[in-house]
Amino acid sequence: MIAEIVQLIVNGVMAGTVLAVPAIGLTAMYAVLRFPNFSVASHATVGAFAGYMANVQFGLPIVPSVAIAFAVAGVFGVATDEVVLKPLRPAGYMATAVASVALTIALENVVRFAFGNDQRGYDLPIFRDWRLGEIRIGPQQVENLAIAAAVMTALFLFLAFTRTGKAMRAVADNPTLAGIKGINAVVVARLVSFVGMGLAGLGGMLLGLDTTIDPLTGFRAILSIFAAAVVGGLGSIPGAVIGALTIGVGEELCLLFLSPDYRSAVGFMAILLVLTLRPRGILGERAY
Repeated sequence: MIAEIVQLIVNGVMAGTVLAVPAIGLTAMYAVLRFPNFSVASHATVGAFAGYMANVQFGLPIVPSVAIAFAVAGVFGVATDEVVLKPLRPAGYMATAVASVALTIALENVVRFAFGNDQRGYDLPIFRDWRLGEIRIGPQQVENLAIAAAVMTALFLFLAFTRTGKAMRAVADNPTLAGIKGINAVVVARLVSFVGMGLAGLGGMLLGLDTTIDPLTGFRAILSIFAAAVVGGLGSIPGAVIGALTIGVGEELCLLFLSPDYRSAVGFMAILLVLTLRPRGILGERAY
């Protein structure tokens, strides 16, 4: 029983680290744009299929394919925000959030039209699981964790030490004061859309590397992604990481008592508990 619990915790940490990538994208866009952009689901799918094309059709290794997934999803993110969501932002966050749900449905159907409904897998070498006593760890899980950790580290360094990163933080903290200081909020909004949706696309590919992908890849993950952002505190990037690890471990540990069909209920329950007990999330305020 103890070995089973440890195995589930290890799996949860691995899954939570990957989940943190799109959760950071969602929470970063919320911090700057002031609405929850649920189209991260469809952009995760777009990134997963862009990486699939790079890996399977063009024979690129995983790391360059992940970079392409980031870039393609990021470009799609900027384009869809400019054309669909930006004109609706003056109407308020609710109208924009609802439009982002409609955008998700539209993009998922575009992917379905282009690739069909069949499940697809990446071109990956097959390795035996590593064993540490009774604990099993898949090499692909470790590679996914390493990529996710490297991306998150690079993002934290970018936000903390670059002029552009500091401008993004300033707009998130106080857009009016940032404008007085000469920071172009429109340019920052486009940049955060590119980075946020790029992270969603990268996360979508990492999620697909462990299983398969189809047009609903992002849709199946959106509840967990949103729950991670809410649990950590919407607008807080460190909070998104903490929330993702919490959701990842929680979803795995629930398998001790529930069927795998009900693991998504963990995210739903986590959202209800946080909104009831600590509406601002674990970290509370926007933080970087």
